Amino acid sequence: MKKTNWIAVDWGTSQLRAWAIGLDGAVLDRAASADGMGGLTQAEFEPALLRLIAPWLGDGPTPVIACGMVGAKQGWVEAPYRAVPCQPGAAVPMTPPTQDRRIKLHILPGVSQDSPADVMRGEETQTAGVIHENAAFDGVLCLPGTHTKWIHISAKEIVSFRTAMTGELFALLSQHSVLRHSVGGDDFDRDAFDTAVGETLSRPERLAQSLFTIRAEGLLHGQSNAAAKGRLSGLLIGADLAAAKPYWLGQQVQIGGAPALVALYARALEIQGVQCLTRDSETLTLAGLRLAHAKLTEAP
Repeated sequence: MKKTNWIAVDWGTSQLRAWAIGLDGAVLDRAASADGMGGLTQAEFEPALLRLIAPWLGDGPTPVIACGMVGAKQGWVEAPYRAVPCQPGAAVPMTPPTQDRRIKLHILPGVSQDSPADVMRGEETQTAGVIHENAAFDGVLCLPGTHTKWIHISAKEIVSFRTAMTGELFALLSQHSVLRHSVGGDDFDRDAFDTAVGETLSRPERLAQSLFTIRAEGLLHGQSNAAAKGRLSGLLIGADLAAAKPYWLGQQVQIGGAPALVALYARALEIQGVQCLTRDSETLTLAGLRLAHAKLTEAP
């Protein structure tokens, strides 16, 4: 492998991802582990990182640029939030000391919003990637996931944003509620998904009732697990879209994230007549981290 010039890191609550970046900016190698922020004490962050990236290190200090929950209050070191409106690509990282001299760590701060109260860590780096690739973009970036973000971008700034716990609700309901008996298996009924999206977009106040109907339909009418899973996903994403309607209605929309989840959000929005540009999360994250590296290394 070519010599690593610097290392990009996205450190989430449940997963740690890293990329070895060459002198030309290309990805030389990638690695991931389950050493997310949620399972580590402060003293365990550096050893967890070194276990993952040790093969890429030389004798001298290699820059490591990290975004995500590594900068949270419970992370390696707290990187204070920057308040909106702000330019995500202009963030100045924290540079905490490390015990291992082979690395020089830079942690990017998150972004906060005072009213309605909201915070993000990691998504601001993906937003910086969108702006870096298209400085003229004026619209909304949707980043679906455990906590879905709707981010309004204008004049290279994050103007406002809202977070929905859609992914976490799906996990809780499908694994720890009575619905776990109805949604097992890998099959997914897209027609059931489409119908459910329309239901909660039209009548979001009925969500709690509609959710229990999933169970009852299986008991009384033999609804398949695939249809139940499609309905559960559609009801929750429909409720997410109903709440975020001021963000996506009449706007340019980009969606970034895991391909399967991005496809569901794009499908739900297309039903509403919104055509979306879709991106994968790794591309956006690396674009933002490359921008941060360029700013760190640019001549004064």
